Amino acid sequence: MKYSKLAEFYEEVSSTTKRLEKIDIVSKFLKHLDNKEVMYLLLGDIYPEYDERRIGISNQLAIKAISKATGTDSKKVVQEWKAIGDIGKVAEKFTLHKRQSTLHSHILTTEKVLENLRKLPELEGKGTVGKKLSLITELLTSATPIEALYLVRTLIGDLRIGIQESTIKYGILKAFFKNNKDYEYKIQQAIDNTNDLAIVFEIAKKGKIRDLEKVQLEIGKPIKVMLAQKVVKIEDGFKALGTPCAIEYKYDGFRLIIHKQRNKVILFTRRLENVTKQFPEVVEYVLKYVKGDSFILDSEAIGYHKKTKEYTEFQSISQRIRRKYDIEKLQKDLPVEINVFDILYYNGKSQLEEPFKKRTALIKKIIRNHPYKIIHAKQIITGNIKKAKEFYKKALKDNQEGIMMKNLNATYKPGRRVGNMLKIKPEERDLDLVITGAEYGTGKRSGWMSSFILSCRKGNKYLEVGKVGTGIKEKSEQGVSFEELTKKLKPLIIKEEGKKVWFKPKIIVSVTYQEIQKSPNYNSGWALRFPRFTALRIDKPLSEITTLEEIEIDFKHQKKNYRYG
Repeated sequence: MKYSKLAEFYEEVSSTTKRLEKIDIVSKFLKHLDNKEVMYLLLGDIYPEYDERRIGISNQLAIKAISKATGTDSKKVVQEWKAIGDIGKVAEKFTLHKRQSTLHSHILTTEKVLENLRKLPELEGKGTVGKKLSLITELLTSATPIEALYLVRTLIGDLRIGIQESTIKYGILKAFFKNNKDYEYKIQQAIDNTNDLAIVFEIAKKGKIRDLEKVQLEIGKPIKVMLAQKVVKIEDGFKALGTPCAIEYKYDGFRLIIHKQRNKVILFTRRLENVTKQFPEVVEYVLKYVKGDSFILDSEAIGYHKKTKEYTEFQSISQRIRRKYDIEKLQKDLPVEINVFDILYYNGKSQLEEPFKKRTALIKKIIRNHPYKIIHAKQIITGNIKKAKEFYKKALKDNQEGIMMKNLNATYKPGRRVGNMLKIKPEERDLDLVITGAEYGTGKRSGWMSSFILSCRKGNKYLEVGKVGTGIKEKSEQGVSFEELTKKLKPLIIKEEGKKVWFKPKIIVSVTYQEIQKSPNYNSGWALRFPRFTALRIDKPLSEITTLEEIEIDFKHQKKNYRYG
């Protein structure tokens, strides 16, 4: 397939903000698509979501490639980038006026694009930058202006066409099943089970819904985790879920999805990253204390003090997720306990469609509890408000975030924020937001970025809700520092204007705040009053940050509390 056809699709689908029009454009494109691998490119990727390999090209390398491919001085490329703020548009502009000879250029195909892009994550060691530059330049030299635009956006992971997995799901439904709404759930189920749009597309193209029904979970292929909605009071939880319901600790740790097949254990984060090597003791616990030939468990890893056995906050153990060296020392200094609260698969059979009461009973049956190693989540099943509140107090006393309330008859819904699983935390308000901008500091913060702009999510857009500087440390030994955040954010710069900088959304932080106010100063229409940084959330994907809708709901709760509290 010519890459120009895909670029035309990108242009057409990004030309409208209307959801139904986007679905119609996707549907028409899919009807004529023969190469299933192109499905990854539709979302700006090169592999299925569960695959850890990513393109990972920085803006700086993209600038070098544009410069080399178009014969333009790199300083001019940077200057244009700062003015436009979209490096893809810069590539388009200079490709239109490129002076370099194109005698050796070829017509680009999606196969060639995938071939070159898939070589990028494999390159390591000496000369890597040069090899990557060569692969990218080869594509850009052959690219038309519109192809260059989307090639560069794909390279830096910022496609900007406004489609999501759900858009493609409805496109498949319309293209191959005549928009029959009875089949929507089956398509979603297949996506949930595979986490691979190419496989779902390939099966759906044949038009046989029963083949989609055969798609099952696989050990070693991580799927997205189910997410909870918020409620303020236990009474609200009972009202939404009915009684009795399961109440569990809401742990202050990080999600760990455990896969086991015979004697092999693989550990994944909620971002679908393989962290098996970082947690050798967890592999040992699973093999020793969990019965079953094959299973997938949903759990939370929490830290505790070696001597006092008191549970610690997420931030104290977060470094274990990314560190690949000194593992033995880290597991001694920062031990974790695994708390299993759900099961997705057991001995050859998916548990996703089973009711939670059956899944939680199975967990208790197969796990031999060993405190400070691996246990099933602390839980009560009750409809009694007094007992629920006592359990809530106990969770807080044990240094956990709060409680989870779960409908006993609910199935497991991967990747969705569902109303049959609710979280309750103390009134101190907190949000997970992404940093999209900052200003360079002055005085003792000179050279560092400070006053970080925070954004929430609305669909594919990120809307500003405030700035934070409080809670970030001056010295790295005291915690997350301005210097550390500056280092993490510098490679993500997409635009600079004096002391102000804007970033590709990637770095997620937790903040507390006093209240939410209406504000014309931020494009969300809201502002956080007195936000304070509390944690760097390297374990969370962008899909899980706070949404604009959630901020509006929190504002309504806040008003209600003022009125009646």
